[in-house]
Amino acid sequence: MRLSEFWRLAEGELGPTYARSVTATQVVGRLGHRTPDEALADGVPPREVWEALCDAMDVPPERRLGADPARRRPRG
Repeated sequence: MRLSEFWRLAEGELGPTYARSVTATQVVGRLGHRTPDEALADGVPPREVWEALCDAMDVPPERRLGADPARRRPRG
C-alpha cells in the first residue's frame, strides 16, 4: 500500500478533516504507542498503520478497503 492509498482510505472512512485529526492525535498501542502520523514518519509501512488504526477505531473488515466501486458508479 502506498501512502496515497492510506490517505484515500482514511479520508473515505473518516472524512478528510476528521482523518487528519485522528491520525495526528490518536495514540495506537499497536504502533508502539505512537500516532499514525508519527508511525508513518518513523517508516512504519502504511498498510500496517492502516490496519492498526482500523483495529483501534473498530472499522469493520468489510469497510477497510474502501467503498465498493460498484456502489460509486452512477446508474443510468
